[in-house]
Parts: sequence; C-alpha cells; structure tokens
Amino acid sequence: MPTRPPVLDAYDRQLLVILQKDNRTPLRVLAEQVHLSTAAVQRRIRRMEDAGVITANAAVVDPDKVGQAITILVEVHAERTQTPDLDAMKAALSGPEVQQCYYVTGDADFVLVLTVSTMAEYEALARRLFYDNKNVQWFRTVVVMDRVKVGLNVPVPT
Repeated sequence: MPTRPPVLDAYDRQLLVILQKDNRTPLRVLAEQVHLSTAAVQRRIRRMEDAGVITANAAVVDPDKVGQAITILVEVHAERTQTPDLDAMKAALSGPEVQQCYYVTGDADFVLVLTVSTMAEYEALARRLFYDNKNVQWFRTVVVMDRVKVGLNVPVPT
C-alpha cells in the first residue's frame, strides 16, 4: 500500500521555495522570512526530511569548472521490457557516471543525461553502457550545444 504524501501547509511550502534557492540559508533567516520561530522551522525541515519531501542537501556543480564540459542526452530503447529486464536496465543505467536517468514513454524506454570531458570518454562510456548491454536494442545520442537552463528546483505552489 503506497504511503500518502505528507500534508504541506503554507509555511512548509514557503520553506521549500527558499531552501531550493539556497539550502544553506540560516535557520534564523528562514524563521524571519516565514514568520515562525527558529525551533518551529527546524522541526518542519526535519519532518520534511523524514517524510522524504527533502531528499538531499547537495552542492550544484558547474560541469565546465570540473572539466566535464560536454553534456549528452541519450535515448535508450530496451529489447525486453519485462519487469526483471527493466529492473536490470534501471540498475545498469544508474551508475555514478550517469547524471540523470528517466524511465519514459514514447519511442525510447530511457532518457539519460551525461556529462563528459571528451567525446572519447563518451565513446568508452557508450560501449560499456549500451553496446555491451544485451538488452539495449538501440540508442540515440544528442550532444548539447548550450545549456540554456539547468535546474533541480521543483515548482512549489505557495
């Protein structure tokens, strides 16, 4: 039985909007901005973390600054789509070299986002992830020319 999502009130939603912009905002500042006590803000954040609403507190890294200047989108079509085969594909396409992986509808079964430093690095990665995977029927590569908008923020109605 699926668990119900937690009920989020206006304060929780305001906190989520602020934290998505900068999760290092001090509790005191958060409290001032949403008009609650620091302790209440801390309890609310902890409750949202425990409920899985807030899943991580992470630094967003500029790929160019760490030598990963090439962003690649890859569509992957699976040969077999029975549950065990899909589970194996999900595991195979979820390694640390994959920035994002989505199981999707349409012509492809998966869409991946990768960042690499060179096309030679991508070729080696493609061999390992796609050519060597017996369940990959085909894959299509799109090389990004410009990252127009990149973000992880989820729109939160307030």
